[in-house]
This record gives sequence, structure tokens and C-alpha cells, in this order.
Amino acid sequence: MRILAIDFGLKRTGLAVTDPARIIATALATVDSRELMDYLKRYTAKEAVEGFVVGLPRNLDGTPTDSTANVHLFVESLKRQFPRHWVETADERFTSVLAQRTMLQAGIGKQARRNKGTVDRISAVLILQGWMGRRGA
Repeated sequence: MRILAIDFGLKRTGLAVTDPARIIATALATVDSRELMDYLKRYTAKEAVEGFVVGLPRNLDGTPTDSTANVHLFVESLKRQFPRHWVETADERFTSVLAQRTMLQAGIGKQARRNKGTVDRISAVLILQGWMGRRGA
């Protein structure tokens, strides 16, 4: 079964997913956050998803950011909407910086690097890869 990672934002949300064997994390989509729950319902209806990993924003010193409370609210809503799936949070410090660096190293052009949706998707992949690495998944 797949694991789906969520880089939640108030405007848009980046999504990444593992393959069924949980070997590879792949960017899935960037979704308008107002449409996120509907998107997740449609996706989980057609793909076997075991659980969700949600990026939890933190400052460099580990304290909550301005966005942390919104992510906690989202996680509670996700648990209510998907009671048969587990939900975990994962530290997302540095994911945006790493996403930008990854795109630069991959030779992605300046215009594409400015696309925040691309950054959100790659951030979700990095969140998922980090989670997989810690789990030995």
C-alpha cells in the first residue's frame, strides 16, 4: 500500500506518494488547499493508501512557526475525514531550501523554479523520503 505525503499550505498543497512497494517517493500533484480533501478522497478511492505523512513546519530552533497551528488543524481534519488511515507528522525544516537546491541541480530553469507549485511537490517528496529513511520503509 502507498503512503501519501502532504506539504500543506493555506493556498496550495504539495503531494507526493510512494509506489506500492514503498521504494520510491514521487511527486503527485499540487492542489488548491480548498479542494484538498475532495482530491484525497478521489485518490484514495482509486489507489490503496495506508496512511498520510504531513509536513510539520518548525523554526530552525524547533519552535512552532506561524503555520504550525494551521497544520495541526489540518491534521485533525484529515484524521476525521480518513478514520481508517493513520496520520503522522514529520519535521519539514529545510524542505523548501532543499527543493530549490534539487531543482537547481537538476537543471530546471529559472521560470520553473519560481513556480511555487513545483517547490511544494518537491517538498512533499523530500518529506516522504525523509520519513521513509527514518522508517527503513
